[in-house]
Amino acid sequence: MDKIDYSKILKHALSRCGEYADLYIEHTVPTAIALEDGKVEKVISGVEIGAGLRVITGFRTIYAYTNDLSEAALLNLAAEVSRACSRDRSIGSGGVGDITIDLREKRPPVNHKIIEPPEGVAVERKLALVKEADMAARAVSGKVSQVAVQYRDTLQRVTIACSDGTLAKDERYYLVAAVNVVAKDGNIVQTGYDAAGGNIGFELFREFPVVSIAEKAAQRAVMMLSARPAPGGKMPVVLSSEAGGTMVHEAIGHGLEADLSQNGLSVYTGKVGRQVGSPLVTVLDDATLPNRRGSFKFDDEGVEAQRTVLVEKGVLKGFMYDRLTAMKDGASPTGNGRRESYMARPIPRMTNTMILPGESEPSSILCSCDSGLLVKKMGGGQVNTVNGDFVFEVSEGYIIEKGKVSEPVRGATLVGNGPQALSSITMVGNDLGFGIGTCGKDGQGAPVSDAQPTLLITDIVVGGMH
Repeated sequence: MDKIDYSKILKHALSRCGEYADLYIEHTVPTAIALEDGKVEKVISGVEIGAGLRVITGFRTIYAYTNDLSEAALLNLAAEVSRACSRDRSIGSGGVGDITIDLREKRPPVNHKIIEPPEGVAVERKLALVKEADMAARAVSGKVSQVAVQYRDTLQRVTIACSDGTLAKDERYYLVAAVNVVAKDGNIVQTGYDAAGGNIGFELFREFPVVSIAEKAAQRAVMMLSARPAPGGKMPVVLSSEAGGTMVHEAIGHGLEADLSQNGLSVYTGKVGRQVGSPLVTVLDDATLPNRRGSFKFDDEGVEAQRTVLVEKGVLKGFMYDRLTAMKDGASPTGNGRRESYMARPIPRMTNTMILPGESEPSSILCSCDSGLLVKKMGGGQVNTVNGDFVFEVSEGYIIEKGKVSEPVRGATLVGNGPQALSSITMVGNDLGFGIGTCGKDGQGAPVSDAQPTLLITDIVVGGMH
């Protein structure tokens, strides 16, 4: 890989037309273990290699990829992209000899320290881990009927060479352990889920032992068996910091990805400088956080990991940009150009998105709420980015009575509108809790984390069971 003349490839890609080109080379080693019903169903490992070559011409993208990393194959790929580019736009004068590309390797702005790299851990230890999680979940209660444990680690090495002279290299360790539990009592069936992960090594399990992950998932499922149906209607909602960041991810995050804004598909389009939330709310996207699931040294376009302020004290400050959307707006890329693999073009994506902590004690937030709903854990969610309307599932919720946590409820959903919900936040806790996930967009998945402090939303619709 190191013997390839990246400049030569990029010059050939731009030989007919185009303002910018980049070459993305990936070498990925994944390992996945799945356990269901007490049996290991699969153990998968392998190697995935390939390269993607892109030319941007007139704000249009020409993209091609190959899993042959020989220089000859990449030059052929460059010729294909160049021909497609010239068909897409009239050929300008000039040729390879007129282009100068002086590649210089960038120093990473951050270093995500890996103490115990997963590739150095024997597969037997990984198998023992998932079996330990299975036994721990089943030990919680005889009402646990099914347990599914997923373990995944991925070592991804990328090299990005760009026609602006950028040469960037990153090494990412994506590690995830997740437990799904089904509990049953008569005709009542409930589920529980918990997970931990990051751009991190096996030291993850020092802070988050698999036994704890499994027990939380099982306890959640079993507790929901005795929960009464959730009430419906408008009410105050306290979102615990343990709830995960579904709210910030769905209610505002996607709407601040620049491609959606530029295409008129975001409720936040044209609102930079305007109040879009409570003055208590500041929202960041930050890929520099140590060892978080959405963290890296460089994004998939060779742009340095950054801390981007999206909303400051309720005022919209800007959007998350990749290189293409930044060109369109005359802005600078924010390090949010991400892709699932070398087979996909980069698009604007979140990394680690969060609402910053405030000044209130979480206990005082709960005490201030005379009645309402406490959301301890969020489930999935979806949002219409055009108008900001969202629906979130609540996987663990409790009634609040006279400022205290009362009985658990099941079947609750939160129904609302992003800007309205952000504007209805009246207290922000001084704590911060993270959730992890794989965010889907345009058919691509990207590892992310989301975080929020404890929040009080004074007026939101809770959908209950009937």
